[in-house]
Amino acid sequence: MFSHVMVGSNDIARSKTFYDALFAVMGAGPAMVDPNGRLAYRHNGAAFMVTTPIDGEPATVANGGTIGFGLSGPEQVDAWHAAGVAHGGTAIESPPGSRQSPFGEIYLGYLRDPDGNKLCGGCRLANRA
Repeated sequence: MFSHVMVGSNDIARSKTFYDALFAVMGAGPAMVDPNGRLAYRHNGAAFMVTTPIDGEPATVANGGTIGFGLSGPEQVDAWHAAGVAHGGTAIESPPGSRQSPFGEIYLGYLRDPDGNKLCGGCRLANRA
């Protein structure tokens, strides 16, 4: 359904440090940097990109928006969350943990990246073998 997700940043170098750490936990490599200075991450057929806004205005966060990353299990969610906090992110909402949802039991951890974008790392517990 989606080809990519892109977020804005006011400091690409800071964002690269943060997102390189998150994607390393997920098993992906560091960002590729295009000629315009945008960061691009590819993993499991999806793309995630970071850019300074093309219109020259400051990057701002989406009110009510969350970008979710599918992870392999609670251990990877915990490591992803810890890597984010260690590299400039902010832990938000409850600590990583199990929650009930309309789709069954899930395990989630929430962060804000250094620019304030809301991220969620999670997995479905009912689908684990």
